Amino acid sequence: MAVASWAASTAYALGDTRRAATAQVTGLFFKCVTAGTSGGSEPVWPTDIGVEATDGSVTWKAISSVYADVSVLAPNAIIELFELRLDSNLHGSSNITRWHNGCNEGLTGGIVWDGNTYNSFAIEADGFEKTSTGSLPRPTLTVANTDGLITALLLDVNAVTPHNDLTGAEVRRIRTLKRYLDGETTADPNAQWPVEIWYIDRKDTENREVVSFELASKFDLVGQFIPKRQLIANVCQWAYRSSECSYTGSNYWDADNNPTGSLASDRCGKSLKSCKLRFGNNGELPFGSFPSAGKVR
Repeated sequence: MAVASWAASTAYALGDTRRAATAQVTGLFFKCVTAGTSGGSEPVWPTDIGVEATDGSVTWKAISSVYADVSVLAPNAIIELFELRLDSNLHGSSNITRWHNGCNEGLTGGIVWDGNTYNSFAIEADGFEKTSTGSLPRPTLTVANTDGLITALLLDVNAVTPHNDLTGAEVRRIRTLKRYLDGETTADPNAQWPVEIWYIDRKDTENREVVSFELASKFDLVGQFIPKRQLIANVCQWAYRSSECSYTGSNYWDADNNPTGSLASDRCGKSLKSCKLRFGNNGELPFGSFPSAGKVR
C-alpha cells in the first residue's frame, strides 16, 4: 500500500503519514503529530528526520520513508546488502566487494543501489539483534566458498599480513526496500535503515563449501572502554602552552602560582587556580581536567 500524497485543506488525524505532493524531498515521509486541517498551499517540508513543519493547524514530523513503508510490505521486500571493505595497511589493498544474498524478492542477479552494483552471492548473516544486557552482539557472516574464491582472497591477504584472515576488514550491512533500488520508479538512495558498520574479528570456519567470520563492533575489536580518556579531577593534562592549553600570554607564574618576571621561571601549576591566573576568573578556561569528577560517588 503506497503512502498517499499531501492534499490541501484536508483533515488529518494523529499518526497519518503523507509524502510531499510537489516538492522533491528524497528519503522522507511526514507523520501527523498534531491533528487538524492542512493549509491551502503545500508547506515547506523539512529535509532532516525529526524536524517538524506547520501546515494550517496540522503539525508534521519528518520520518524516514523506509520506516513508513515497511509495516505494509512483506518481509522479503527488505533488501539486505553487504560491503566488504579492505584496509590497505592490513590487507594490501583498499578494494570494496559488494554482495547481496539473492533471496529477496527473487533478485538473483546483480542489483544496483545508489549507483553501486551488488552481485548475487550465497551469504548468510545472523546475530545482529541487540539486547538489553549491555553487551554488543557478535554477528556471524557465512559466505559461500564458490570455486575457492574466499580462500583465494584469504591467501592474498595473508601474503601481506601473515595469519590475518581478513581480521580488521570492515563489513557494512545496508538495508532498504526493493522499491527504492536504482531503476525502480520510486528509486531513492536515501531511503534506508541506518548503515551498520562491523569489523571481522576472526575467521571461524573455512572449508570447501563456506567460510565463516565472527564480526564485532569497533569498540570490541580494539578492546576500548568508554570513556577512553581517564577522568582526573584536579590536575590539568594538557602540556603547558600547547595548542590544547592555548595560553600565549606574556604574564608569568611559577609552579606554585607565584608571579615571576622571567619566562625561564614560567611554569604551570596544573591546577584550576593556575588556569584562572592566565585566563581570568570569568574567562573561558581550557582546563584539561574534570573538577567535578571528584564529587561523583
